[in-house]
Amino acid sequence: MRMVEEHIGPIDNILAGYRSAIGTEYQGYRNHVCRMVSFCLALSDLGEDATNKLIIAGCFHDIGIWTGPTFDYLPPSIVAAEQYLKETGFQAWIPEISEMIDQHHKLTAYKNAELVEVFRKGDLVDFSLGSIKSGLSSDFVRDVRKRFPNEGFHWMLAKRAAKWVCRHPLNPLPVLKF
Repeated sequence: MRMVEEHIGPIDNILAGYRSAIGTEYQGYRNHVCRMVSFCLALSDLGEDATNKLIIAGCFHDIGIWTGPTFDYLPPSIVAAEQYLKETGFQAWIPEISEMIDQHHKLTAYKNAELVEVFRKGDLVDFSLGSIKSGLSSDFVRDVRKRFPNEGFHWMLAKRAAKWVCRHPLNPLPVLKF
């Protein structure tokens, strides 16, 4: 069984720049990122570049909730990731990381790129609170969830989704893809 990593690359360094925008929901989002990246890393044996792409995409995949601020958060999340990649000299990664963010709520398998599919599955494991495991062991999922507690993240999503649905009944869940 894969060990749960205590510190996952530059997650804390990347998210530090968004701490004030995220506010009181920071720890919940940080832990969500750590959980979903942990699930991604356990789903596939990846090289260093792919691991770093997953970590960066993980940090930015929902950030538009706060920077947008909107529940239609994929476009502003992609913009934030692109800005970071340009500032850090990783412009070549923009298309793949943008696709990872854009497709992470796709309800069916993503068949065009393995890393995008791993990212989608990792987020799905966390979004489903571990009820969908994508082949991961129950023990590993439980250990990751224990190490990085929810801190109200899913409750925050539910409240924001409910507000969005009331205001946009004809576009109830804009982040879902089929």
